[in-house]
Amino acid sequence: MASVYDLKPAFQRLLRPAVGALARAGVTANQVTIAALMLSVATGGALLAGPERRWVLLLVPMVLFIRMALNAVDGMLAREHGMKSRLGAVLNELGDVLSDSALYLPLAVVWAVPAWIVVAIVLAAVIGEMAGVVAIQIGAERRYDGPMGKSDRAAVFGLLCILVGLGVPQQPWLVWVLYGVLALSCLTILNRARRALANGVDVSV
Repeated sequence: MASVYDLKPAFQRLLRPAVGALARAGVTANQVTIAALMLSVATGGALLAGPERRWVLLLVPMVLFIRMALNAVDGMLAREHGMKSRLGAVLNELGDVLSDSALYLPLAVVWAVPAWIVVAIVLAAVIGEMAGVVAIQIGAERRYDGPMGKSDRAAVFGLLCILVGLGVPQQPWLVWVLYGVLALSCLTILNRARRALANGVDVSV
């Protein structure tokens, strides 16, 4: 299924000159990964500290875009500048999950929707990333299939934060959009698991 993730190669080409400059300056992939996590935690904290301040919501799309760029940068530093490491692999996977949780969970108290649906979307996102990583255990490639992967989720949540931040009434449309995001997140889990099984190898003893 189509996904915003499909745009990643073009995005990486745009970032490559900056990545080279960072590598020459001594910036490491792990430092970029941690910076992306800290940015998400700080933004989530700002949302919780001022849930009534709509202008904070308008920061979220910018933060999501910066985080997307940082996620691309850390991967390029690792692959193209000899910075791959086991620690980096762990930080990359955990950092994505923790960043999503830190940034999206505060919206459960900021948006005028039932808190459980935001929590359910975050939980489905975590399971979806787990499904993508588990593929490696059965000899398949790490799965990034959509329709609601990390980049797609960022695009949707960024747009929703813009609309709510600009004062668009949240009811009843917002909750229905979130139901759709949850449904697509569950479909993403199934797609990743199915394609991992289809492309894996026999690991039975």
